[in-house]
Amino acid sequence: MTTIRRILRPAALLAALTTILAACGAAIPAFASAALVPGGGGGGGPATSPPPVIVRTVTVGGTPGWQIALLVAGAAVLAAAVAVLLDRLRTARRAQLAAAAG
Repeated sequence: MTTIRRILRPAALLAALTTILAACGAAIPAFASAALVPGGGGGGGPATSPPPVIVRTVTVGGTPGWQIALLVAGAAVLAAAVAVLLDRLRTARRAQLAAAAG
């Protein structure tokens, strides 16, 4: 039982720190991290505003759907294998403790 507590305490601390960091990151207002527009200033009319930025979106490429499905299936198989392995280790540990106690 002490081994589990040794593992769970740092895991709980890490989870708490991650939650606090995520909350602080979400609490920062958008305008606080926005970049300043160069050449702004002035009266705000069309003569002082910067030219519009042209944005080109590239839609070619990416990961095909079958590859995403294959990755998800592989992750599910890996998670199932780890779960079965951990269950077998836990069962063997219980049997070993029962044999030592009795």
